[in-house]
Amino acid sequence: MGPGDDPLPRYDELPYLSALGGRHCWGVFGADDDLGTVNLLTSEVVSRAAREIQRGTVHSLCLPLDVPYPSLAGRAPFTHRIFRPVRNMQDDVLDGFYPQASSQWDGLRHVQAREFGFYNGVSLDDAGPGGSRLGIEAWARHGIAGRGVLADVAGYLAARGTPLDPRREFAITAELLAAVLAAQGTELLGGDILLVRTGFVGAYLRADAAGREDFAARQDCPGLAADEDMARYLWDHRFAAIAADNHAVESQPGSPAAGFLHRRLIPLLGFAIGEWFDLDSLAEEGAATGRYSCFFAGVPLNLPGGVGSPANSIAIT
Repeated sequence: MGPGDDPLPRYDELPYLSALGGRHCWGVFGADDDLGTVNLLTSEVVSRAAREIQRGTVHSLCLPLDVPYPSLAGRAPFTHRIFRPVRNMQDDVLDGFYPQASSQWDGLRHVQAREFGFYNGVSLDDAGPGGSRLGIEAWARHGIAGRGVLADVAGYLAARGTPLDPRREFAITAELLAAVLAAQGTELLGGDILLVRTGFVGAYLRADAAGREDFAARQDCPGLAADEDMARYLWDHRFAAIAADNHAVESQPGSPAAGFLHRRLIPLLGFAIGEWFDLDSLAEEGAATGRYSCFFAGVPLNLPGGVGSPANSIAIT
């Protein structure tokens, strides 16, 4: 998808909701759309992304399902039980399993834009319990596969002598994000899947038990700025999905003046958002080869009416 054949409106051409301080894309992909920005992952975009596979190296981008522990969101840990239903055979079952407890996708049912509804103006009756709209199964059937581009913000700032502290809030502006991608020599294409590395997951995995308790108690972290400039940048560059290695994508605890990036991106613009992605090995390869693009594949659980899903994502370089 190039500038000449892009049929979508620019961000500043979208209708503005003054009560929420942001613009929305409702109706852009059709009144009955349940995919949002995943619509940008067309067969042409996926086919083109296959050219990114040059080395054949596979990077798992997911944490173990029992990480983080303790939960930063108050979710109780699941119980994994193995049993033998018949002789010479084993089966297993998960009890108390939260699909968004580890590396995850936030689906279009996850955040509501107050009285205006969910993505595309869908009501709570249609997107709540028992409703038939905006469930994670729509993304599962379509798949989230295409060209991934890593913005190694942590690596960029460390190389300039101003390293990010993964335990302190730092708002990554649209201007900084663009500077990181430019310094890496990363060209953006329509339908790209943006992967943002802050160093948060790496710091978490290096922490001992007491350190992980502190992560749960004090959840400050670097992440994307929550302002309208960021929403404009992400929409106008036609990203099909955004995932980060922190627990919120946006910086935490955030600024009331900037607003809530989740509300700008999920219900207003229909973005697929991923959290707790492990991007360190992908960043290491990028630093060694100078190449920060990959073939990305993520398949959410085909859970009818699901609000979110484990990430189930890999990158192939």
